[in-house]
Amino acid sequence: MPYGISRVTVEDYDHWKAIFDEDAANRQRGSSRGGYVFRNRANPDEVIVLLEFADEAAFEAFASSPETRETMGRSGVIGPPDIAFLDLAARPEV
Repeated sequence: MPYGISRVTVEDYDHWKAIFDEDAANRQRGSSRGGYVFRNRANPDEVIVLLEFADEAAFEAFASSPETRETMGRSGVIGPPDIAFLDLAARPEV
């Protein structure tokens, strides 16, 4: 399955998370199939979002959409996100 991963620094995690949660419909329209949100233990304002997408084109369209950029601005993202497109290579059992 193809994944998009985004690492961002946010001004306030709780504010960011509320806006992120409100944006679920936008992610769904962008062909996201769900994923995970992680926080850096050493820097709790660093957030990593891993989302599964239908394909690379869907992820790129979502990541560059005006709606996504507007949501990131409202949510308090500091600076540009570090974004990558990933293909699952293995899923170890342990």
